Amino acid sequence: MRNDAIPYQDTYREGWPIGTKGVWVEPKDSGQYNLLEEDISLPAAVISQAALTNNLTWMQTFADKNGVKLCPHGKTSMTPTLFKQQLATGAWGMTIATPAQAEVAVAMGAKNIIIANQLVGKANMASIAALQSENMVDIYCSVDSRQNVEQLSAFFSAKNQRMKVFVELGVSGGRCGVRGTEAAAELARYIHALPGVALAGVEVYEGVIHGDDMENRIRAFIEDTAQFCQSLSNEGLIDTPDTILTGAGSAWYDIVADVFSRYADLLPVIRPGCYVTHDSGIYRVAQEKVNARAKQRQGIAAQIEGDLQNALEVWAYVISLPEKGKAVIGLGKRDAAYDAGLPLAERGFRQGKAIDVSGLVATAVMDQHTFMDVPEHSDLQVGDILTFSTSHPCLTFDKWRYIALSDESCVVREWMTTQF
Repeated sequence: MRNDAIPYQDTYREGWPIGTKGVWVEPKDSGQYNLLEEDISLPAAVISQAALTNNLTWMQTFADKNGVKLCPHGKTSMTPTLFKQQLATGAWGMTIATPAQAEVAVAMGAKNIIIANQLVGKANMASIAALQSENMVDIYCSVDSRQNVEQLSAFFSAKNQRMKVFVELGVSGGRCGVRGTEAAAELARYIHALPGVALAGVEVYEGVIHGDDMENRIRAFIEDTAQFCQSLSNEGLIDTPDTILTGAGSAWYDIVADVFSRYADLLPVIRPGCYVTHDSGIYRVAQEKVNARAKQRQGIAAQIEGDLQNALEVWAYVISLPEKGKAVIGLGKRDAAYDAGLPLAERGFRQGKAIDVSGLVATAVMDQHTFMDVPEHSDLQVGDILTFSTSHPCLTFDKWRYIALSDESCVVREWMTTQF
């Protein structure tokens, strides 16, 4: 069908892609675009380079001291610049969820890529086959069924390739994964006997375990996983040079690392992702528990200087004070995560000077607005800038095409693109 509408334009001003949020407003001879001087259109997602560097170093140090490899989950940010920084800091590879995300990881230089998911569908398999044929890269995916193994075997053997796979162990009521080690062992033997697939180890995600006595149940599950992986190696079923044992989201990585590191014959790999920017919500609480466990057991986390810091904020204006005790902020569901708690006002500025934000509480969010209760002592004014932290950074990242990387003077040094 012919379309006589106005042709799509890549830019609405020279050099500015359509749909950009958070770009500078007017060119400056100095090239210094300062958030406090209102050189940047708000709302804007902003990452502090200082806090980011702290987090990258902290988690890499944790992995190194525990004797485990760090393969951060890139789905958190899907920001190529951050992938590069994670790899440059020492990450063994990148974890992703889809073939499209794998392409980004390969482009950023990752040599080891874990698809923490099942690889299903011919087009998806073709994407991975192309990456393997065109790059010096090791790519792994998870399997939990004979059907998927057979599909992978048929596709990759026809390409004269082998897809490296992990048997995924799951838990009742959880997500993917074989239920029980007996069935998982049968699947491992089936993989070992087929062409086009190579058994590389075992993968789990312990974050699906909830309820009473969670810590002990997670530790027991991780212990069972490690023993099962060791049994596959002892039986001679592993088809790759290393027997990889991998798990750990962003909440229980310390327990996973503690258990996995005890198995000297295996290659332990942890996959936290949200540490890259951390947050002031669910992962702040999770990290407090990590620190408490480390202090109680003299764990590695207690031996590392400093701690993870919130590095990601969304900056926005106060746009209305419609009635006493109520403020409306120019930030909403299109700009910040709200699934695990509403945004928290961390700092405030008026004409570049700090203002008091104590007592400001978000009560509801709409597409483009956040409603806040304002205490009587507050001097909040229309035009004030508030910076908000969020809970669960994954769902803030995916709302932005461009994210500002800021120095300690609030000068934007780089606009980082996201690739969702």
